[in-house]
Amino acid sequence: MPSFRPNSLNSKALALRYPALALAVCAVLSGCQSLDQQQVDTSHTVDLSGRTPHQPLWIDASGKAEQPKDIWERVRSGYQLQDAIGVNPRIEQQRLWFASNPSFVEKSGERSNPYIHYIVERLQERNMPMELALLPMIESAYNPFAYSPADAVGLWQFIPSTGRNFNLRQTRWYDGRRDVTASTQAAMDYLARLHEMFNGDWLLALAAYNAGEGRVSRAIERNQKLGLPTDYWNLSLPQETQNYVPKLLALSQVIMAPSAYGVSLAPIANEPYFEEVEIKQRMDLARVAVLAEVDEDELYLLNPAFKKRVTVDGPQHLLVPTQKVELLTANLSTLKPEDRGQQEYVVRAGDNLQGIANRYELSVASIKEFNQLSGSTLAVGQHLSLPTAMQPAIDEAPQRTVNTAVASRSYQVRNGDNLWQIAKAHNVAVNDIQRWNGLKGNALRVGQTIKLQGNSSTASKAVAQRDDVTYYKVRKGDSLHLIAKRFNVQMQNLQSWNPRTGKALKPGQVLTLRLPN
Repeated sequence: MPSFRPNSLNSKALALRYPALALAVCAVLSGCQSLDQQQVDTSHTVDLSGRTPHQPLWIDASGKAEQPKDIWERVRSGYQLQDAIGVNPRIEQQRLWFASNPSFVEKSGERSNPYIHYIVERLQERNMPMELALLPMIESAYNPFAYSPADAVGLWQFIPSTGRNFNLRQTRWYDGRRDVTASTQAAMDYLARLHEMFNGDWLLALAAYNAGEGRVSRAIERNQKLGLPTDYWNLSLPQETQNYVPKLLALSQVIMAPSAYGVSLAPIANEPYFEEVEIKQRMDLARVAVLAEVDEDELYLLNPAFKKRVTVDGPQHLLVPTQKVELLTANLSTLKPEDRGQQEYVVRAGDNLQGIANRYELSVASIKEFNQLSGSTLAVGQHLSLPTAMQPAIDEAPQRTVNTAVASRSYQVRNGDNLWQIAKAHNVAVNDIQRWNGLKGNALRVGQTIKLQGNSSTASKAVAQRDDVTYYKVRKGDSLHLIAKRFNVQMQNLQSWNPRTGKALKPGQVLTLRLPN
């Protein structure tokens, strides 16, 4: 049995707020497995059912309705799935796990900060149970980059086929399953459809969200033929689904009274974290972060669907922290084309995609996708966009020499790879890879084995041992991430060489770089 913090538990107050939960906690604390719920005094309880979607529970001294300041209070007030549960050993088992692992709830709660207000707003608009705001904790621990062995992705863990069924596009550049707003709308559409399909039973809808509507329907039909009950608790379902609904219900109870379970739930403001800003042209997220004066990683957490951090193949907007919207909008209105994180290339006579790809060390596929080209035919004078985030800085980054007198190794080409990326990742030159493998051009195929010589750890030591200093003047649109990427150095090294430099850089600022000869 897990250890609890008895000093933090006020059983009387808990009973007044939620009698069924108080009974369950008492059962855990006393070790009793079966208590009669009718023994609990419910004369002072608050009825949480039957509210309209926008009816708040908070009334100020003048009798005027007001919203809570903490999003968790708003979530608790919208619970709809708890009343008919009673004491259930499957729920209690999951609740004990959460009580034994409070850090899971705490960390997931912290990660939910940028997203949960948006989710709560959408649930309230549809009058859906607020317990569903906790579903991403069960699915992904509120990590938008979460990936499962079944190829489920994002906050709501859509598999590819289901994602496509709900118009979540998936390309090399963009994955709608990781899009915070698009995947949330899709998840609620799916849950609402399942709720209707299973005659208004949310527990069956949740089971189908996990196992698929076909499997749940077959389990219901099987019980009907055997004359058995067809509610969720009596269905024969996979073990994961057997635990799935109790896990959400148990987590809801922990969120209702976190201190009773030893959980320290950080408050989250009940206000929007982000807003949409229209982006009319393709841009590198690093450039947008500079214009908005936000950390690039924070911007990526809000826009994780852009897999290469370039706004290609997705919606023409970005999610930006609310307090930075006005600044970004103003800066975007004065932005020049060359500062958008891409380079414009005008096709000349004799050009072809392979030649342009070789010149800029990109793949033909990436140029075609970046420009939405269905074929390979180019017209003289045609404008192409090339992502600068993927270009080598030929004029600024010195050539690296690596000792190749060590054992050779190999690398298997993956989807999206090109020679420049492989060379950069292994601290070798493109022409060396071509020479070692007898390659006449830059074309690669997925699954191809590339022979490599030299050793990346040896190269790293060589860099650390040399003391050659290079000075770089910051240009408009630069960020530490872009500069580190351009010179093939680690972010932490760049920061250690420039300890007084913050993440927000200013044009004209001079940075110190220590690079190999």
